[in-house]
Amino acid sequence: MSVLLDLVDVSPGDEDDTWLGRASGPAGKRAYGGQFAAQSLAAAAHTVGADRPPTNMHLQFLRGGEAGDPVRYTVTRVFDGRTSASRRVESWQDGRLLTTATVSFSTPITGPDHGRLASPGSADGLDRTGPPGPAPSLPLDELDIRVTDDRSGGEFVRRLWWRATVPLPADLLTHTLVAAYVTDIYMIDPALQVHGHSMQARTHRSGTTDSSMWFHQPVRADEWNVLESRSPAAARGRGLVTGSLIGADGVIAATLVQEGLIADR
Repeated sequence: MSVLLDLVDVSPGDEDDTWLGRASGPAGKRAYGGQFAAQSLAAAAHTVGADRPPTNMHLQFLRGGEAGDPVRYTVTRVFDGRTSASRRVESWQDGRLLTTATVSFSTPITGPDHGRLASPGSADGLDRTGPPGPAPSLPLDELDIRVTDDRSGGEFVRRLWWRATVPLPADLLTHTLVAAYVTDIYMIDPALQVHGHSMQARTHRSGTTDSSMWFHQPVRADEWNVLESRSPAAARGRGLVTGSLIGADGVIAATLVQEGLIADR
């Protein structure tokens, strides 16, 4: 059985609109933020019809979680319209509120369509680097991750290539959940890399405070995707990172923005 698929989904709780997410990693370690992103999205999606895929999610990190403990999610049905829906999701451990999220869903409709780049190709010629730092909560035997950093254009650009290496079901929601899970890996790091620092070096206090994702096109998590990210601004101990999730065909599947703490120790 796939650990990755277990980590990105939730199971029904003991009350209506409550859900349980499995523990993400070893006891005593801080829970991985991508777990909260994927499981919050999963909890919200389980209360909405499959004909309404997610269009965006905004997640606020309030407290760090314990990786060795399960997480309880509560869903509030904020709105159900003719073609769209909105949900609010809270995550809890031991009576402590950890994250809050809002998720929007909509039936696909026709309209102007753009968001394609030259095909980024594949990562087959790159080294299989794994994450750009320790990641004890991630099932790395089920993910192929290859990271390249580029300063040749005068700015720091990170390209995180990834794909799941385990069989995935055909439903598009599962692929979206895997994408939400994987793309949180050290995403705030470019805000430090601009200044020659890194999260791995622990030269600064760092961690994500807010994360937003807009879903444009379906994601295929079992094919090569690249998250291309850069940091346009940082000030007052906070850094902003923007990213585009691009499929092998050059289609921009999602846009991501994160704010994070990057404060002097």
